[in-house]
This record gives sequence, structure tokens and C-alpha cells, in this order.
Amino acid sequence: MNDRPPAADDPARPALRRSLGVLDGVAVAASSTAATTSIGIGLGVTAGVVGPHLPAIMLLAFLPVLGIAGAYARLDRVEPNAGNGYVWVGRSLSPWLGFTVGWVNLVASVAFLAYTTAVTGSALLQLAGLAGLHRIGPLGLDPDSTAQTTAVGVLVLAAVTVTAVTGVRTAARLQTWLLVFEYAVLLGFCGYGVVTGPHPFRLSWFDPFAVPSATALAQGLLLAVFCYWGFEAAFTVTEEVRAPRDASRAGLITLVTMLGLFLLGSVAFQRVLSGPELAGHGARGLAYYGDRLAGQPLAALPLVALMFSAVASLQAGVIPTARGAFAMSRDRTLGPVWSRVSARYGTPAAGTLLIGALALTVAVGALVIPRLADLITATVNAVGIVVALSYALTALAAAVRFRSLLRTDRRQALRAVVSPALGALALLALGGYLGWSFYTSADHLEVSADNGWFLLLMPLVMIVSGFFVAGWAKWVRKSPYFTTGAGTDADSPKLLTSSN
Repeated sequence: MNDRPPAADDPARPALRRSLGVLDGVAVAASSTAATTSIGIGLGVTAGVVGPHLPAIMLLAFLPVLGIAGAYARLDRVEPNAGNGYVWVGRSLSPWLGFTVGWVNLVASVAFLAYTTAVTGSALLQLAGLAGLHRIGPLGLDPDSTAQTTAVGVLVLAAVTVTAVTGVRTAARLQTWLLVFEYAVLLGFCGYGVVTGPHPFRLSWFDPFAVPSATALAQGLLLAVFCYWGFEAAFTVTEEVRAPRDASRAGLITLVTMLGLFLLGSVAFQRVLSGPELAGHGARGLAYYGDRLAGQPLAALPLVALMFSAVASLQAGVIPTARGAFAMSRDRTLGPVWSRVSARYGTPAAGTLLIGALALTVAVGALVIPRLADLITATVNAVGIVVALSYALTALAAAVRFRSLLRTDRRQALRAVVSPALGALALLALGGYLGWSFYTSADHLEVSADNGWFLLLMPLVMIVSGFFVAGWAKWVRKSPYFTTGAGTDADSPKLLTSSN
């Protein structure tokens, strides 16, 4: 098969259909960040590390992420591309580092989809229990069983993958309605919890210096960064938005919205639940919170919102991951199957189905971790480290690319150079410190969420595996990306043409 990339004037050049507005971008990005899932599950995991200082951690983590968001917006303005960080880092820093960004985003997203598949299954099994269905034949339903939750979740994953194939516009509309319901429930229950919770409000919750240890602070911050992860999904559909700046607006709107929701959720949960209650309920934290505030059937609404959030984030995870792989395939750093665009739907249909299949495979492989809570902890820690690396490299790419502003426009330099560079250095320091803490916390390898070597091995495998794939792309596929560091130009006339 000839892998030669099509020329700019080649009618066969893969093109995505431009059909999205800024609200569609917000829907994709907000679904990808999955505020309800992060609040319902992520807050409990983070509270187990930092104690009652959740609001402080959420605020502190927002600062470097805001700098990263500024880097994305500035880079997208001058070079909109579905590959975003993969293209920008490759051009400004190094093709090898650029490929690493693209690769870790792909594998981290697949890992996220696998864990969210189990979360979706858990929410459905919990709803089944509330409806009085506790057994199917001889099998007792257990929302904490990785095997059972995965079996149910893969059916949902298959359905949302097929929906994502039919068009990002269709998916965005579905996600919009799911988000409206989720946010209405979140605002209602969290607002009510803030007002009526039995535990007194404390300003110490906002004090990051009261976190038990430096290791806990570093791990808590990376877990919080993971909660914000997904705002950049708006930039992966930048070749499908109608107005050039809609992707940037969608990403920044999503990020600020997430900050508000996370602060509201963290205060509300700590007003209603004790520390052990918050940290000890894992994937069932939001359902437990609802039970403490209301009787049935109202208490089931947060659980329904969690299920909707998980479904939306599954679909939102498939969409940007397939677009990133599309951009890499267009440059021959991945195989040609990833850049095949459906003539009917104008989407990378084959790549989308492959992402779903890979996530299903990883979800089944994750059955070696029998408890859902342990699977969540291991996945979130691993993904948090690689996301920090990806964000940091992208921000450094912006700082390098726009460094001339330091001499010509200091105001713009603060947003495009200084803030991204500081955010990048903070995330690299946090990731490095946490990795060292994992390494020194154990003396043997064990497949367990409590084993430091295992927690360190997962992100290392994600990162190192990319170098082997990059080597194949450079020396076997002869990808021009490794010579120039530049991705295929998304603004060429052919790529701006709608596919019908």
C-alpha cells in the first residue's frame, strides 16, 4: 500500500466537515471533562489524598491549567489543527516530543475510556439496584465488581462509538441535552448541600499549606489536573468549527465553568459528608451524597446524572481521540486507516471504531484489578502524570514559538509566554516529584493501586511505548513529520472544503 501523503491539491486528501459552532465545542469539551463524573468520583479519590482541602487543591490546580489553556488558544489561533499539541510541539520543540504528546494523549484517552466504561456500568447497576433488581438468575449484581461493571459498560461504549461515527454534530447535540440535565441536578443538589449540610464551613478548606505532606499536595494537584483534563477537546474539533476562534472560546468557557462546578461540589460534599464518608465511597460517592440529602426517588437523580455524564464523556472521549489519530495518520506517523474519512458522515469513521475497539480491549484487560475503586485510583494516577507531561510540553511550545513577544509586546508575552512557561514548569515538577515518590514508596512490583512501582509503571509504559511507534513511523513509514516537525496544514483549501 502506498502511504505517500496526498498533495494539497489532491481531491482524495482527507477533509473533515465544518459543522460546529461555539456551543457545540463547549458541549464536546464539557462532556470530555465530565464535571459530574469528576465531582462524583474524582473528589472522593482526591479527598483520600489531601483530606478536607479539596477547594484549595481545585483552585491551585486551576492556575497552571489556565496558563496551559492560554497556550492552546494562542497556538490554535495561528495554526488550527486537529492534532493540536502533537503538531505545535513537533514544530516548536522536537518532532519526537511532538509525537510523544500525540501518542500519550491517544493512550491516556483509551485508558480513560476503559475506566469510564466501568464507571458507566457501575452507575447502571446502582440504578438497577434502586429499581429492585439485585439479581439476574443466579448472579448477584455488584456495582463494585470490575467484571460486572465492565460487561455492562462495554455495551454503552459500543453504542456511543457508533453515534460518534455518524457525525460530531449529532454527538454534540446529544451531549448538550445530557449536560443540561447533569448541570441542573448538580447545581440543585450541590446548592442545597451548601445551604443545609450539617458540617460547618471552614476557611481552612481553602488553605493548601494545611495539606498533610508535600507528596499528598503533589498527588492531589495532579488528580485535580486530571479533573480539568478534557477542556482541550474543543481544540481537537478545530477543523470542524465554522468560525476560526470558536474552538478557543469553547475551551476557555469550559475551563472556567469547570472551576465553578468543582468549587461548588467540593464545598457541598464537605458540608454534607464527613472525610471518611467522602473518601470511602469511590464510584458510589455521588449516590451516597444524594441519599444523605433526599429520599427516593429524588435521591436517584444524582446517580442518573452520573450515568449521563459517564455516557457523554465516553462519547466525548472517542471523538477527540479519533481526531488526534486522524491528524497523526495524515502525516504518516500512524497508519492510513486512521485518516479514512467517511464520504457519508464526513468523520474519521474507521479510526473512531478502532478507538472504541481499543478501549474495549483495555477495559477487558483491566479485569486483573478486581475492585472498581482500585481500578479508578490506578488509572487516574497514571493518566494524571501523562496529561501533566502533555500539557507541559504544549505550553513550552507556545513559550518558545512566541518568545519574540518578550521584546515587542510585554502584555501579550505574559499570556503567550510567561504564564504557559510557569504552568509547564509547575506540572513537570509535580509529575517528577510524584513519580519519585511512587518509586521510593515500594520495594517490589505488584498489580495493586497501593503499589508505588505499579503506579509508576503505568505512565512509563504509556510514554516509552510511543518511542517504538515513533521509530517505526520515522524509519519504516518515512514520515516527513520527523524531518520538518510540521503537521499537515489544516488550513489548506482542500481541508476547508465541506464534504457532502
